[in-house]
Amino acid sequence: MTTWEEVVALGAELPETEESTWYRTPALKVAGKGFARLRTEAEGGLVLFCGLDEKAALLATGDPAFFTTPHYDGHGSILVDLDRVDGQQLRELLTESWRRKAPRRLVS
Repeated sequence: MTTWEEVVALGAELPETEESTWYRTPALKVAGKGFARLRTEAEGGLVLFCGLDEKAALLATGDPAFFTTPHYDGHGSILVDLDRVDGQQLRELLTESWRRKAPRRLVS
């Protein structure tokens, strides 16, 4: 089980990451842009950004750590169950989400 505090610690390893709020929920941002949000909706989960192909591949694995809702259909984001996700995979997905929102000067 991964906690929000652990997600924040992983995010802190990425340049210019700040803990903030987004839609009145805990979030991580880079240069003012959200790249991770802890949902309080009934389904829960951590929202991370990814490519549509990666999202499809994650969902196709059948791994219960990854899911979506109709709200996110057609959108490059995946929902992550922090109780079920592998720590290394979470780190990789968090980094990819950060890369998608970070300014180019930080990604280089």
